[in-house]
Amino acid sequence: MAVTPASAPYDCAVIGAGVMGCSTALFLARGGMRVALLDRVAICREASGVNAGTLTMQMTRAALIPYALRAHAMWLRMAEWADGGHVLATACPGLSVAFTDHEAAMLEERASIRRQAGAPIELVGPDRAREIEPGLSDRVLLAGHCPIDGFATAHLTGRAFGPALRGAGVDLREATPVCGIAQVAGGFDLDTAMGPLRAARLVLAGGVWLEEMCAWLGIRLPIKVLVNQLVVTERLPPVMRTVLGVASGLLSLKQYANGSVLIGGGWQGVGDRARGGLAVRPENLLGNIRLAAFAVPALREARVTRAWLGLEAETADALPVIGPIPGVPDAWIIGSVHSGYTSGPYMGRLLAQAVLGQQPELALFPPDRLLDRIAGGPQGPDA
Repeated sequence: MAVTPASAPYDCAVIGAGVMGCSTALFLARGGMRVALLDRVAICREASGVNAGTLTMQMTRAALIPYALRAHAMWLRMAEWADGGHVLATACPGLSVAFTDHEAAMLEERASIRRQAGAPIELVGPDRAREIEPGLSDRVLLAGHCPIDGFATAHLTGRAFGPALRGAGVDLREATPVCGIAQVAGGFDLDTAMGPLRAARLVLAGGVWLEEMCAWLGIRLPIKVLVNQLVVTERLPPVMRTVLGVASGLLSLKQYANGSVLIGGGWQGVGDRARGGLAVRPENLLGNIRLAAFAVPALREARVTRAWLGLEAETADALPVIGPIPGVPDAWIIGSVHSGYTSGPYMGRLLAQAVLGQQPELALFPPDRLLDRIAGGPQGPDA
């Protein structure tokens, strides 16, 4: 690991304190670097704190299955590597169900591809599916069953990471928007709302805002943003014991220990990441609730207590960007992974290994395939 120049008080500045930014910063600090972690709000209060918390192989891209399997184990052992922090991660079976012939064909294809990638998914008929999940509708034709699934309580993510980051010596700067970046001799100058900051290395970990962040460095990285709608019900008696997904709509359902059922994904809300204006789309929200009640009939009598929205980022090929930024020495990027919460902590650990000069355990996903250089390196909006 190179020595930080005297003019740069930090070995690395990580911008974006979601799951991937937090885990990258944590493992960099434990590797001996002096790290600053910045976010415009509190840590893990954007996408990483408002998602459905699903830890699943069946909604993970096949190419990411090896990463998700390792991350799943990390979530379940989080207290061991995060100084006691945890997100109430729960291991349980997962079912992805099909109600039509078209959905069944799609499910068969997906299960086959994911099995080849290492996910222990088997196809089961309706009787076996209802043995695994007794509350399931009798209209199911086929189901994919994965014993390695589960869920977490996403809103606890920041609380879980915070003490570990501080204990590792990370300078955690919440409510500190970054307004721009300048490359200087020996590193980078960050223009923040709380004053300038210099670091020898840079990691962009902004999730849905990576497109704007890359513009600071004169790079164009198109990012697609999904506006997921989430609903939580009142507390119910036990009505399900799996993570349940509906093959056609990527809708997920799970019941927490307190009895509430969380319905996530499915048909989308509306809004824009830059201008805001996020809002529930009523007809889509109602469609998600009806589909959930169709899959688990006991939900027909449940009352909804709250609905909210969570942003999710995707690259053009729906695979992550993790690796060095070409043409910008000592600058790295991580994020924009579909179902990224599942694999987030392991992705951060991999990038930290690379930044520390180590050989990552698994291959990274360098951004070269997705980037275009733009003239001038304009300053972007607050991160």
